[in-house]
Amino acid sequence: MKEIDLDRSLYDLTEQYPELIDILAGLGFLAVKNSITRSTMGRVTTIPQGCKKMGMDLDEVKKALKEKGFVTKA
Repeated sequence: MKEIDLDRSLYDLTEQYPELIDILAGLGFLAVKNSITRSTMGRVTTIPQGCKKMGMDLDEVKKALKEKGFVTKA
């Protein structure tokens, strides 16, 4: 399992695990597909912050990530 620290930015996580871009986009984080947005807003946004902003359930996102081989910590 790959570990995701939910306190790290979306940019950092997608740099470490590029496969997260498609996974997160599939979950509704569509902006991660745009490299400019990912390298600007993604540097200051975490997965929990993105969930809150988009009205998504963080537990559901964690569950989906786990199904893709990621374990979350924070």
